[in-house]
Amino acid sequence: MRERTIEQYLVRRVKERDGLCIKLVGLVGLPDRLILLPIRVVIFVETKTAKGKLSPLQKWWEKTLKKLGFAHLVIRSKDEVDGLISQYNKAKNIS
Repeated sequence: MRERTIEQYLVRRVKERDGLCIKLVGLVGLPDRLILLPIRVVIFVETKTAKGKLSPLQKWWEKTLKKLGFAHLVIRSKDEVDGLISQYNKAKNIS
């Protein structure tokens, strides 16, 4: 599956949950998307194909964002997008 297909699916699923899926541009290596969901959920997402690898700079961003306390995910399939949305739905029901 193409990376673009996964990213488009992610955008659609986040919008279905009244969230924002902002395309991040401008800095090399920055994650593809910033997800903002109700109940103050903030997640940086890098989309990759099943065999796609993070570049050294993408790994640096992942490490740095996590060190700052932010969630950073590498999503490689529509199933992983669905898993993210499922986790959000569970957290929303608890809140």
